[in-house]
Amino acid sequence: MIFRFPGVYRPQHDSRLLVDSLGDEQVDAGTRILDLCAGAGVVSVWATRSGARSVTAVDVSRRALVSTWLNAAVRGHSVRVVRGDLVSRVRHRRFDLIVANPPYVPAEHDGLPARGRARCWDAGHEGRALLDRICGDAPDLLDEGGRLILVQSTLSGTEKTRVMLGESGLHVEEARRVRVPFGPVLQARRDLLVDRGLIGPQQCTEELVVFRAVK
Repeated sequence: MIFRFPGVYRPQHDSRLLVDSLGDEQVDAGTRILDLCAGAGVVSVWATRSGARSVTAVDVSRRALVSTWLNAAVRGHSVRVVRGDLVSRVRHRRFDLIVANPPYVPAEHDGLPARGRARCWDAGHEGRALLDRICGDAPDLLDEGGRLILVQSTLSGTEKTRVMLGESGLHVEEARRVRVPFGPVLQARRDLLVDRGLIGPQQCTEELVVFRAVK
């Protein structure tokens, strides 16, 4: 069971998909792992249970980081938690594996919420406010042979992600793709998504994609 404070992202289909993808990766005590947009720490917990001793979790939410720390601690493991805006406070470090489950839901406006639950999913008009930054910044934090594992919805432009990562010199492949039913947020934004041509009038599912990019 994963503990989370109120307002912290509840692990959902994308969280499970990301963890399943990470299960395909070779992880040992020496693997340096960065968990971006850590939320309640599902990925960080998986990493520590897999034997990794150097796990850094980054999030803008204090509640998320405390949740992550507690979820690792109750299992007898240690995670370094860093409050920051994506890679801003870890630019000086290098990692073997970066995993990211950022907010990626298209919103009405480009401005990102400064607080509240919507911060867990709102990602600007195109749903790419954080995805674009990760695609641009994460490759510089990888050592040679390092891997980036990133999950997103097809509603937020998977081809752009593939192109941006490729232009950064990474070898990009689609590791997983699954169709899942709309959750409450997308249900509430159905009219908005239909008006933008992102979904059909009767559509009630989205596709989630996991990219694996190697330096």
